[in-house]
Amino acid sequence: MALTDTEIRKAKASDKAYRMSDGNGLYLWLTPAGGKLWRWAYDYSGKEKLMTFGRYPDVPLALARERHGAARKLLATGIDPMAQRKAEKTAQMATSANSFQSVASLWMEHWQDGKSPRHVAYVKRRMDTDILPCLGARPIAEIEAPELVAMTKVIEQRGARDIAKRALETTGQVFRYAIAHGHTRRNPASEIRPSDILKTTRRVNYARVDAKELSALLKAIEVYRGTPITRMAIKLIALTFVRTSELIGAKWSEFDMEAARWNIPAERMKMRTPHIVPLSAQTIEVLEMLRTLTGASEWLFPGDRSAAKPMSNNTILKALERMGYKGRMTGHGFRGLASTILHEKGYGHEHIELQLAHAPRNSVSAAYNHALYLEPRTKMMQEWADFLEVTLRGGKVLPFRNQVA
Repeated sequence: MALTDTEIRKAKASDKAYRMSDGNGLYLWLTPAGGKLWRWAYDYSGKEKLMTFGRYPDVPLALARERHGAARKLLATGIDPMAQRKAEKTAQMATSANSFQSVASLWMEHWQDGKSPRHVAYVKRRMDTDILPCLGARPIAEIEAPELVAMTKVIEQRGARDIAKRALETTGQVFRYAIAHGHTRRNPASEIRPSDILKTTRRVNYARVDAKELSALLKAIEVYRGTPITRMAIKLIALTFVRTSELIGAKWSEFDMEAARWNIPAERMKMRTPHIVPLSAQTIEVLEMLRTLTGASEWLFPGDRSAAKPMSNNTILKALERMGYKGRMTGHGFRGLASTILHEKGYGHEHIELQLAHAPRNSVSAAYNHALYLEPRTKMMQEWADFLEVTLRGGKVLPFRNQVA
């Protein structure tokens, strides 16, 4: 039951603290000393968090609900409300023209020129979430190395070692910019190496099933009881073995059905060069079925919450988990599986590596390499699709009809 002002006013302190629920996680916390605090318990990234909205009666019931509603809207968009509030407070405090935040803003404006919008958004999000809450309000010339160490360790403690390393590198770039423009004389980030702070981790390959388990996996995909869109996403990643991010960010404008080609632009590729995926007959069939469901959207796989964005990066992983493959298979695992089987079947290493977009590239060779070996790669992709179809239908791995030398 929702609370009323009358109930709240009449509520008395007890020997032990207790709560009065208002619904949707919002509650009033009554302390033995008579304090009445508005609180909200929520989960973010698998962790339980506790947010406060002020003390009653300074914050009346209506205002508490308003603040709670705004926080829930943020959470629904994937933003941590507490981190957002901390960043906003930091921004308010950072009034000095020589604060880290003000210099970082100048650096960002300079640095982002020529960068892909996706990469800029990623760096800005890391800056707002991980760096500015720790350093934003500090005069940049007064920041010392131990403060950068503390920032980096906080990020690492939540299990985000790679992000911690990148945050330290980004901070160093801001300091170099600051030195060049006279905001400070030294770069404390240059006095630290990530290995001095962060624990080393052993590289772990993406989980994938063995080739002998492929038939069972394909059958599980075929009868998956989730949404048809998700099932088709998994079928396409099996047929094309692109990276998960490349699949979920796919737009219909990238597909040339007449030429049977998927042209992925450079800004969406890890190697930052364009990539061609030859489309097998089976892949085109899946795409044609998918178009009847999502053809009105620019995305092949529009998100559930917002059609303006593609589906979540975890959708395929969670679907595989529901099929019983948790810890055994990932979307990225299809890449390793295809690489292993194609190599075993005698296909050229350079053909496979180019199709996986692994081959080293540079700005000079990019325009040439993305179309290199296109004819044998096209044949290989069709025979890979035939192989998957036979494996699904026959229940056992059969040899390819042809091999590409």
